[in-house]
Amino acid sequence: MFVSFFRPNNLSQKMMSVIFFIYLSVTLLITSIQFFGEYIKTQDSILNELKQLEETVRAPISTSLWQYNQNQLDTLIIGLMKMPIIEGVDVFDENNETLISKRSYNSESMPLSIFDTKSELIWTLNKENIALGKLVLYSSSEVVLDRVLFGFFLIAITAIIKLSVLFCLSVWAFNRYLAIPLKELMSQVSEVQLSQNISKRINLSNTENNELSQLKEHMNSMLSSMQKDRERLLEDEKTKRDWLEEAVKKRTEALQTLNEKLKELAARDSLTHVLNRGSFFETAQHLLLLAQRRKVPVSFILMDLDHFKIINDTYGHFTGDKVLIHFTQTLQSLLRKSDLIGRIGGEEFAIFLSDTDIDGAFKIADKIRQLIAGSTLDIDGKTITYTVSLGVGSSEPTDHSIDELFKRADVKLYGAKDKGRDRVEK
Repeated sequence: MFVSFFRPNNLSQKMMSVIFFIYLSVTLLITSIQFFGEYIKTQDSILNELKQLEETVRAPISTSLWQYNQNQLDTLIIGLMKMPIIEGVDVFDENNETLISKRSYNSESMPLSIFDTKSELIWTLNKENIALGKLVLYSSSEVVLDRVLFGFFLIAITAIIKLSVLFCLSVWAFNRYLAIPLKELMSQVSEVQLSQNISKRINLSNTENNELSQLKEHMNSMLSSMQKDRERLLEDEKTKRDWLEEAVKKRTEALQTLNEKLKELAARDSLTHVLNRGSFFETAQHLLLLAQRRKVPVSFILMDLDHFKIINDTYGHFTGDKVLIHFTQTLQSLLRKSDLIGRIGGEEFAIFLSDTDIDGAFKIADKIRQLIAGSTLDIDGKTITYTVSLGVGSSEPTDHSIDELFKRADVKLYGAKDKGRDRVEK
């Protein structure tokens, strides 16, 4: 049969030959389109994986850059390079200079095409975003082809087998009584399969009671059962998913609220709500190192309330607490959001000023001194006045520890006290 088919000697066979080669050409075209579509879809999928991977590692890499933890940064980059979809990783600093550049290939074996995702590395401090640099992840066409080719090979083999079987059945049953209803049946089954609409039913024009009509009834019965099962499964899945999402949402919100409260309690002074000593010096140390990298000056103001013990002994600790609160509120009204305020002792406070030289810090300190000296507090019918002594220090190019700034400001503070208090020394 196949020999006579490929050597047609009558009109019927010639028509079947034309149909066969047209069908084969269309199948090859559709297969090529499917391959291209699968390639694009797979590339989009890999891009989404890159973005998800980027979101996962962006925070640890930003933390490593902020803390200057090179070992942790190298470990993260090595882990990224082991990922199957990663062909390369670049890390740039805030000046777009390369800090790390890794590739899984050399110049002689470069892939046909490279695509990447980029994201900014930032660090949030006092509700301000500090740019640390940029992270770039690379993948290539080879990664996409490795995923696509195997699956597409199976699809192509399956398509060829289906084509051969369908054509042989068409040739064998071309002039037989069952050809038209069988073609009709197959057409409707394919329509249901391609549309994935199991609510459709098969209807044959030939209503005789035979094997095909019985098959039609069985298939319609199967489609009805599948439709009911699918509706039930979808409803159950939706109910479970809604419940799970709501439970996860509530749990996440509760944990976030608890974590925020714990962080606030650990970092803040319970009376004045400014940074406590540990949090102040830790944050100031990071800002000092960042300023040294940017080569900008920073300043440190150390303050001590004059004769505060006398206020406590004379008016009581409740009044003393009110004085401390008034003092911190006055500082907050004068400073920028980016400036740090910390309570580092009983009546001792400190300010860290970014991008501020010694003269600018002195002006701010003197403004604080004048405002405090001119303030009066009415507490329980008593009028309270107080003053503050301030020492000012500024960073030097050789400074690498906040303790060095603190010591210089402390010396100036004691100089202000020795000269009669209610003074600023720089």
